[in-house]
Amino acid sequence: MMGHRQVEQAALFYEFSLEKHIPADHLMRSIDRFVDLEQVRRDLAPFYSSIGRPSIDPELMIRMLLIGYCFGIRSERRLCDEVHLNLAYRWFCRLGLNGMVPDHSTFSKNRHGRFRQSDLFRRVFESVLRRCIEERLVGGEGFAVDASLIKADANRQRGIEGDKGLPPEAAGRAIDEYLAVLDDAAFGAATEVTPKFVSPSDPAARWTGAHGGQAFFAYSTNYLVDVENAIIVDVEATTAIRQAEVLAAKRMIERSLERFDLYPSRLLGDSGYGSAEMLGWLLYEHGIEPHVTVFDKSARTDGTFSREDFTYDHAGDVYRCPSGKVLTTTGTLVNDGATMLYVATKRDCDRCALKCRCCPKQASRKVPRSIYEGARDMARQIARSWEGHTSRRLRKKIEMLFAHLKRILKLDRLRLRGPNGARDEFILAATAQNLRKMAKLIPMPTLRPT
Repeated sequence: MMGHRQVEQAALFYEFSLEKHIPADHLMRSIDRFVDLEQVRRDLAPFYSSIGRPSIDPELMIRMLLIGYCFGIRSERRLCDEVHLNLAYRWFCRLGLNGMVPDHSTFSKNRHGRFRQSDLFRRVFESVLRRCIEERLVGGEGFAVDASLIKADANRQRGIEGDKGLPPEAAGRAIDEYLAVLDDAAFGAATEVTPKFVSPSDPAARWTGAHGGQAFFAYSTNYLVDVENAIIVDVEATTAIRQAEVLAAKRMIERSLERFDLYPSRLLGDSGYGSAEMLGWLLYEHGIEPHVTVFDKSARTDGTFSREDFTYDHAGDVYRCPSGKVLTTTGTLVNDGATMLYVATKRDCDRCALKCRCCPKQASRKVPRSIYEGARDMARQIARSWEGHTSRRLRKKIEMLFAHLKRILKLDRLRLRGPNGARDEFILAATAQNLRKMAKLIPMPTLRPT
């Protein structure tokens, strides 16, 4: 039997509740428990004028941004449309049915203007992290650090040669931010090497071919992660240079200690963080066990003895060569000011039957030793232990976060330009990942019927 035709009948009064139409297991309902923006208005007060028309509620803007990053909505125009149409988004933004959604141009102007100047997103991230700590999702024992390249909003085909520099007529917010970080070790001062190409629209973005395919302009997002539940403890934006990423790791560790009193007992990382200086900084200055792959290029490929073929005597502070002869040092630091040379006597080398395999072209053999070699030895010892094998497995958690960042949150290319724009995008994305993690790990409270 055919059903009755549905004809709209206007009613004088309607009763509608957003609260009843949002499913109990909806992600927005789970995330809303952990979003506390009470401080937002006070933090942004200095960035608003005391006269003129009232602005759009800044808390609404932040909630809309969180929706965009939690659900991978990259377009600001589409985000405004989605908030207008989606009941769950309206509920999360406290708009009700009659609340007006900001125009996308107004939304964009606020995001690119006062929000970028206020460092507000860092405070939002830290408030979410503080909630993670309160919910005991952060163990604080083991941290992992890594970096991933994110494409900048810069056309690779419009890059200019780095030796020529920027054109005199170049201007804009990204240019000003680039000039402001020329002396910052995380950006302009990360390396003295002139990049092959520079983007005139975003000169702080680094030309890189690290992925093995076509080179592109990129920034690095650096994560410091608690390995217990893969909660992001800190995030930092840098240029796509390994030296800058090591500096970012130091900044994040020190900031987590200063602001949250999180003092890890061990740090997990790949060989990019395995330089002698970095390992010494971890062990000697902070007492952190380096579960880090040692960066070592001492192995020789010409058939002669490598440094590992020489045995170091800690008690006598000498090396012994494969034939048992002693190499001593004067204690003078050479090269980068952090290396000592241990030298065998010419008499011992001339009489040695292994000279052709040790130093065939030199009068005597020299063995360099870093002043941080003790930290390197400890890292090697840890790598051979079962703790080292476990750490290499746990290190994959941070790689999964980067995969989630690019595939689920769709942050494979930036929408904002300049160092501050990259920083804001990375912080918001990390905040969204922590919120999604809490929503998954902490069940919704069960409401008892009255």
